[in-house]
Amino acid sequence: MSKYLVTSALPYANGPIHLGHLAGAYLPADVFVRFRKINRDDVVFICGSDEHGVPITIRAEKDCVTPRDVVNKYHLEFKKTFQNLGIEFDNFSGTSRPKHYEISQKFFRDLNKNGHISVHTEKQFYDESKKRFLPDRYVEGICPHCGYDKARGDQCDKCGKLLDPMDLIQPKSVLSGEKPLIKETKHWYLKLQDFEEKLKTWISSKKNWKYNVKNFVLGWIGTEGLKERAITRDLNWGIPVPLEEAAGKVLYVWFDAPIGYISSTVEWGENLGKPDRWKDYWLDPETKLVHFIGKDNIPFHAIIWPAMLMGQNTPYILPYDIPANEYLTLEGEKLSTSQNWAVWADEYLASFPPDPLRYFLAANAPESKDSDFSWKAFQTRNNEELANILGNFVNRTLTFVQNNLGGIIPEGKYGQEENKIFAALEEKIKNIVECFASYKVREATQLLMDIARIGNKYFDETKPWVLKKENPDKLSTVMNICVNILRMLSVTMYPIIPFSAQKLWKMIGETGSIMEEKWDSLSGKRVKAGQKLGALEILFTKYEDKLIQEQIDRLLDKSKRKEASMEEEGKKSVTIEEFKKFDLRVAEILEASPLEKSNKLLKLKVKVGEQEKQILAGIKAFYQPEELIGKKVIIINNLEPAKLMGELSEGMVLAASNDDKSKVIVLSPVSDIESGAKVS
Repeated sequence: MSKYLVTSALPYANGPIHLGHLAGAYLPADVFVRFRKINRDDVVFICGSDEHGVPITIRAEKDCVTPRDVVNKYHLEFKKTFQNLGIEFDNFSGTSRPKHYEISQKFFRDLNKNGHISVHTEKQFYDESKKRFLPDRYVEGICPHCGYDKARGDQCDKCGKLLDPMDLIQPKSVLSGEKPLIKETKHWYLKLQDFEEKLKTWISSKKNWKYNVKNFVLGWIGTEGLKERAITRDLNWGIPVPLEEAAGKVLYVWFDAPIGYISSTVEWGENLGKPDRWKDYWLDPETKLVHFIGKDNIPFHAIIWPAMLMGQNTPYILPYDIPANEYLTLEGEKLSTSQNWAVWADEYLASFPPDPLRYFLAANAPESKDSDFSWKAFQTRNNEELANILGNFVNRTLTFVQNNLGGIIPEGKYGQEENKIFAALEEKIKNIVECFASYKVREATQLLMDIARIGNKYFDETKPWVLKKENPDKLSTVMNICVNILRMLSVTMYPIIPFSAQKLWKMIGETGSIMEEKWDSLSGKRVKAGQKLGALEILFTKYEDKLIQEQIDRLLDKSKRKEASMEEEGKKSVTIEEFKKFDLRVAEILEASPLEKSNKLLKLKVKVGEQEKQILAGIKAFYQPEELIGKKVIIINNLEPAKLMGELSEGMVLAASNDDKSKVIVLSPVSDIESGAKVS
């Protein structure tokens, strides 16, 4: 038996959970934990709300409530969402609790005493009327890249570019609307470079880490080396820096958030009435600490967090594994909460049960590359696999036993042929166990469905409806084997689709929880002959096109309304100097092809004078690629390159559209002119 401490990234308490969050950090962790608990390992599953930082204070001011009100609202929503989805944490805490403050301040003090923190004076925007410094998100202005006049100091919601507050044109304070001053302020920095060699040695020792994690981290360190990173902010919502000279400063949210794993474990022990129980995990070198995260969190969990742990006087364990996942896209496009291009978990649960979503996200897990959620693909997975394969085998087997054998599981007489069937099934289960142990949820899901296929094939080939008349003794063995396949299925289903698995467990007449079983028991334990079936029910229903189309329409409608709102906000007069920043050129399209992952984008190769470049254009619905080849269009030539769907786009094709965007036409010169000609 091994000891595991498993965590999922703390969800940020300023908005609900969407499918991208579930696919990256929560479902894979829950699957792993359920597997480990059936394996009789000692496992504690920890999480909690990430409750500090600027977005929360901005949301509070916008809603005319306190940050505490915002945090409490989303903390409760998170707990409800996770419960309804079957994500079962042993403790779900929050980072604005007294115990977390105490532990976080000790982290700072230890790092400071050990010489790993420095102080720097820097320039920052200051709101004179409010008498306070402004963190990046408290500054808005005109984006220097796209001209959007509601760009935040850290990022533009319209073009997606990362920003520094000092880059904004006509910056203003979110608090007062006034132009901020630039003043000097002190901040405390974590000297990551102190841990560089130790981190390299530690990371290099991780032989079984996922390729995308280990190589990303070593590359991140090797390219630029580690540098100091600010760990304090000028803010009134957060953990006070425990120094007299740091009055008014709080710990940066990224610094205190991972400490929440420890404080949540401490809270778990206290809730058990064993306040020192946390030490059995965090201070035991035999504990395997596993962090489930999305790939955007890799630097924090694989570099910064281990450095923080290394700098403590308390001998905390370091992460054993960090199985970070790639991104989940939505209908071929990147998820965007600011554009409302997302499917929220609570919206999904209002129309569908949890298991079909859990199954889809497991079967399409973004383990080594980005994967996509589309409503049509969700419908296909549910109808053709859950309903037609797994659900069909369950229904036909148990209905036959109920209707023809009095609902009593018959005795089976196993010979060489029957033992061969069980051996094949046990090999599948062995492979599934190996997949679960190595975080390969996607492959485990495929193997699970293979067992259901074997069951259906066996049912078809043995023809129990014929055996009922011609060979009752053989019928008993056949149906006994079919029910035993269902028993195996119910246990192997449990980590992925636990609600359906437990229902099936009761339908075959088993009592108690599947958690009482063990993986190795599946190779010998059988359903008892004479056992009576429980109440039968349909495990999976098919979803009609109308229901799925309603979800697609809702998604598109939400996104269009948000986009229209942002476009309206972005309408403003521009100066001639601002217009001159755009280098508009005539370009000739040399090649055009659809971008397979996207419903909107075409990939274009264009010639601009002597230069050739690639541009992604959202005109797939309005043009066939072949009709664009040779066409001359107008482009923004100096747009900062960006990656979309993994492809580089080095400009923008200009186009005109009607109000509802049902018609889009690319702009072209009226008369022929050479490519590269300047538009002015």
